[in-house]
Amino acid sequence: MPAIEVPERFQLTPEQFDRLALANETVRLELTAQGELLVMPPTGGMAGEYNFELYLDLGIWNRRTRLGYAYDSSTLFVLPNGARRSPDVAWVERSRREALTPQQWRGFLPLAPDFVIELASPSDLAVQRYADLQAKMQEYIDNGTRLGWLIESESQRVEIYRPEQQATIREAPQTLSGEDVLPGFELDLSAIG
Repeated sequence: MPAIEVPERFQLTPEQFDRLALANETVRLELTAQGELLVMPPTGGMAGEYNFELYLDLGIWNRRTRLGYAYDSSTLFVLPNGARRSPDVAWVERSRREALTPQQWRGFLPLAPDFVIELASPSDLAVQRYADLQAKMQEYIDNGTRLGWLIESESQRVEIYRPEQQATIREAPQTLSGEDVLPGFELDLSAIG
């Protein structure tokens, strides 16, 4: 199997990125709005368990309510600004996803999720700065995401992102509310950390 070695600050057009991503489906890639290619490393065991718990909790709520569609980190979203992002956990309200054509639905989803979770795990922080994750969260919000949680797994610090507001920081909360975006959803953070 050939190795992927990418020079720092390597740039691609969106079309080049799409071809690269489709040819390397097992590699988690992202593209910034400025065209910078990001190769995301596989997670370690701890981050994998935590991501699964986050996805599972959202999935159970979503199956019960049928209000939308939940996605894991293998799903790529094409944001309105042109960035291609794969949040750790994402959710799209039912009518927005069902408005996509079958071709759009089968490919990279051309929209910003309504809700995202990014887990700042040790493997994430090995390849990017925490400030980069914060900027990524703000990018989701600026492109139409209505609620975002940046969870720092080691310290249990959570940054909550909403449109037209500064991020709210909560230190080691027991639970997080899905607010009006995910009505009735409450995440118990005891499973992650």
